[in-house]
Amino acid sequence: MPSKIKPVDSKIDIQFTSVDDARASAQERYEHRLLSSGEDMFAHAVGMSEILSRLDVADDMHISAYLFGWLQGEYTTEEREHIVETLKAQWGAEQAQRVQNLYALMHMGARAKVQHAHSDKNTDADMQAQIERVRKMLLAMAHDIRVVILRLVSRLQTLRYYAKNKITCPEDIAKETLLLYSPLANRLGVWQIKWELEDLAFRFAEPQTYRDISAWLDEKRAERESFVSASIAALEQALALQQINAQISGRPKHIYSIYNKMRGKQLQFADLYDIRAFRIIVADVKDCYGVLGVLHHLWQPIPKEFDDYIARPKPNGYQSLHTVVVGDDGRPIEVQIRTQEMHQFAEYGVAAHWRYKEGGFKQKSGKADISTEQANYDEQIAWVRQLISWQSDLTHALAGQGKAFKLQDPHIYVLTPDARVIELPRDSTPIDFAYHVHTNLGHLCRGAKVNGQMVPLTTKLQTGQTVNIIAAKQGGPSRDWLREGFTNSPRAKSKVRAWFNAQATADYIAQGRTVFEKELQRLSKTSVKHEDIAQGLGFTKTEECYLAFGREEMTAHNLEELFKSQAPAEPPVAVEDHNWVSTQANKSEVGKGGVLVVGLDDLMTQLAKCCKPAPPDAIAGFVTRGKGISIHRLECDNFQHMQFQHSERVLSCTWAERAGMRYAVDVLVYAQESVDLMKDITDVLAREKILISGLRTVRQGMASARCQLTFSLEVESTTQLQKALSALRQVTGVQQVERL
Repeated sequence: MPSKIKPVDSKIDIQFTSVDDARASAQERYEHRLLSSGEDMFAHAVGMSEILSRLDVADDMHISAYLFGWLQGEYTTEEREHIVETLKAQWGAEQAQRVQNLYALMHMGARAKVQHAHSDKNTDADMQAQIERVRKMLLAMAHDIRVVILRLVSRLQTLRYYAKNKITCPEDIAKETLLLYSPLANRLGVWQIKWELEDLAFRFAEPQTYRDISAWLDEKRAERESFVSASIAALEQALALQQINAQISGRPKHIYSIYNKMRGKQLQFADLYDIRAFRIIVADVKDCYGVLGVLHHLWQPIPKEFDDYIARPKPNGYQSLHTVVVGDDGRPIEVQIRTQEMHQFAEYGVAAHWRYKEGGFKQKSGKADISTEQANYDEQIAWVRQLISWQSDLTHALAGQGKAFKLQDPHIYVLTPDARVIELPRDSTPIDFAYHVHTNLGHLCRGAKVNGQMVPLTTKLQTGQTVNIIAAKQGGPSRDWLREGFTNSPRAKSKVRAWFNAQATADYIAQGRTVFEKELQRLSKTSVKHEDIAQGLGFTKTEECYLAFGREEMTAHNLEELFKSQAPAEPPVAVEDHNWVSTQANKSEVGKGGVLVVGLDDLMTQLAKCCKPAPPDAIAGFVTRGKGISIHRLECDNFQHMQFQHSERVLSCTWAERAGMRYAVDVLVYAQESVDLMKDITDVLAREKILISGLRTVRQGMASARCQLTFSLEVESTTQLQKALSALRQVTGVQQVERL
């Protein structure tokens, strides 16, 4: 346990700047101190620096490696603040911040979250999604992306310590490495670290399988290397005869990679094609196919194992020729052929090579289903991978534009009290968090604690915070939550709106029941069951009947008509002798709106407001209760629903020839706002002699210039309307026009 750190003057000039100073300071400070693994703390720092040497990084990274343990230990908050001030005074604010971030990553409790992902309650998809959120959370928590690299280096050194001293590595550390840290190394393109992390972690997670594969490789190593060398020499000679310049290299397969292929393809070790494999890089696409021809002439190809990803790239943009040929000894060799540009793109570019290797790339309708923000995030990862891979330039890059680079993830990652990672849009609030966890928790949210401290519900959450929602036993959301600042995610806003819509429906039902019962009392029909009355009015449930009365879709007149129809002394209505659905032979006089009802005379008709028919639309009539015959377009959703439920109330109708009649129709226009937009639209309608009886405009978002215009028009026929719609589509700025 280190001694307490005394307060320091933050104005003291920086005393140390060299790697040697950092090493000497670490040796003194870490004396007789051990990590939880049992490894000497100074030896761990030295090991981290040696691994970083393979990456050819700048000196400040080596200094950070030696300073990693300053905050390790059980300190009080005041003691940690003193240590940070000392770091700032002796090594500068940037190094102090980096050490703080590294400490946060090393102690964020990632193991608990991975174990939570493996809960029996979760499906495989839930588990993978949870693990992916933890990986992205690790990246998002690092204000300087180099902190993630230091964390990877520290984990690799821990595994090396276990392996060198033949100490059993805890299973959770091995699994955590395979699930979190190795994919992160792959994502950032730190290949040297990735392969070693995987092989060492696999060695501890699956010791027997590791030993079996290792033994198989050792048995054939000399033979395999000799064969690959001879094959490359033969291929180089054949390519030279064709005057094709190519770089040919063997592709070593690591034990964990071999295990994954055996498991994924259900293969035995002897069946693996790419245990013996090499890659060929040429100048252009023409040479790719030239090399392929030479290769297939030199050795016998296996037809089913050929893939042309140049002609048909993978969804992530990956391009290469893959083929498997039978070598001189009768055993297969896997070959990849690509141009230098394809190689660069596959290794570093926005093709998101890590998605391809991890199987995390999905398709939708043949295109990559990723948002613009996610694409930008992938581009940043690709940029960082280039910095790391360009080892000869890395020192200058990190000292310049790459300094303190932070990934701009479009999401944040916060924790539930039981350490589950929740992914939310940036600027989300505790209310967004509550609705993401569960709808009822959102409705009952009354307060929130972030990292144990009470905060307002408008607080914007940050990655890495633990959020605990304080819920009431009953109640609902506030309408204020729909205002800006309370909720940011569309999911939370829609849940709040849905709750208020449901409440409005409940209020209508309560009001409707009151009206319903009052009218029954007036008509002296309180003894009649509500269920029977509802069924008589065409409803399957009494609540639907109450709702209709609450919305004034049903009135006392409907009840009166129902009871009259049920009276036993009521003589048959003469109209029942008519043929309700007859031929077009017997047409009556013109009804309201110029509509002829087949087989019936002098009936009250009205044009339905839901679909607003106009000649020459195909129409039909529906007999309503107390409001005559409602005329609908045949394709009207409401009419089709009513026809299905009450086909006996449907009448055949046709349009009468009646000059001077105009019909109301609604037209919806989507357009980009401009000064002349309304003038251009009204000019078109005026030319077509169409009257405008109403207009409603809606702007789609405060920052958007897109608007929605709903015109109420009066036309003589739909032929006239269609001509006008065609003309409107030609107006500058108009994006879409449709009849409602």
